Amino acid sequence: MNVWIILLAAGSGSRLASAGLGVRKQFLLADGEPLFWKSAKVFSRVAGVSGVVFVFPKDELECQAENAAVLDQAAPLGLQWSVVSGGARRQDSLENGLAALTGLTRDCTHVLVHDAARCFVTPEIAVRVLDALRAGAKAVIPAVPVKDTIKEVSADAVVTATPDRSRLMAVQTPQGVELGVLLQGIEKARRENLTVTDDAGLAETLGLPVHVVAGSEDNVKITTPEDLRLLSTPPAQMAIPRVGFGYDVHRYANRDTPEDAQARPMVLGCAPIPGAPRVIAHSDGDVLLHALADAMLGCLGQGDIGQHFPDSDPSYSGVASSILVSEILARFAPAGLTLVHVDLTVVAQVPRIGPHREHIRRNVAGLLGLPPERVNVKATTEEKLGFTGNKLGIKAYATATAVGFVAP
Repeated sequence: MNVWIILLAAGSGSRLASAGLGVRKQFLLADGEPLFWKSAKVFSRVAGVSGVVFVFPKDELECQAENAAVLDQAAPLGLQWSVVSGGARRQDSLENGLAALTGLTRDCTHVLVHDAARCFVTPEIAVRVLDALRAGAKAVIPAVPVKDTIKEVSADAVVTATPDRSRLMAVQTPQGVELGVLLQGIEKARRENLTVTDDAGLAETLGLPVHVVAGSEDNVKITTPEDLRLLSTPPAQMAIPRVGFGYDVHRYANRDTPEDAQARPMVLGCAPIPGAPRVIAHSDGDVLLHALADAMLGCLGQGDIGQHFPDSDPSYSGVASSILVSEILARFAPAGLTLVHVDLTVVAQVPRIGPHREHIRRNVAGLLGLPPERVNVKATTEEKLGFTGNKLGIKAYATATAVGFVAP
């Protein structure tokens, strides 16, 4: 699948007007950045996502495009992105976003549509939606069971019915839909003058089933003045750091040995290293990301990479190590942790790492959703001694630092 995000940030925020805010809710700040960018950073940590289209109000399109550019320069999103103006209704904004998307790429197969004001979304929610799409679903929504009894009420405030609560669910975003289904649904809605209240509703108009995956009670949408308190970190919490350590080593291929014929081109931190020795590995052989994965698992207290992605499993043969790191990163939020810094060291006599250092740094920062200044990449040799000094292979060390908030 080739997945793009359409991030809807074109609403007027009328229900928050009573709070006297000077900006629309999608542009409110949380942790020093606007809600739409906070949401986008979550999706930048989801494997398989290629880009994002921001849909802004027409009267703020130029201003917010400049804002996004400044944010991306300070802390690269690591995704291709574009902006477009919204419309009067949600489906009009979605239609504009789809038009921009199809003009940007011919390879997109699926779209995740997300409300920018739902800024507490986590990577694992998106992963659940994508997994259902990979399994063949045409449209997927995250949802949580309704806790309260729901009443249907007439215009004169009289209860007319009580639906069975066991069959009711509160729907969230991101909603995942095949691109072709969305385009067909938009065309039918336009042709028959239909209005839908959510994106998967376009699949329903075509008679297609919409599959449900687990959402999260924390995946709330900033809608009313009372919700604004959610944007502040409770003062009664304190940060507790955790540090994880990782190490990995890969042997270089011997071109004269038949069993080494299937060796893989060297990749470090998602960066191909032209002219470097080929490496023996089950996955893509990214020794730096393998060390990083172990360091991250150390923060989580969840063992090592071999336990979770064993080289005895053929499904991981040739897999991009960035996917493994993204899957591990998705475990941080449920564990109450935030990754804040990584320090990486490559040890090799050959190749020279210096020319690729900044490329590797930018790649890792984008993969982890961190500012580049929180990713350090070093390289050294072992003075022609030992395994690496004799040009037999390459190894890497990594430390990862995370913080969790707990009551004092």
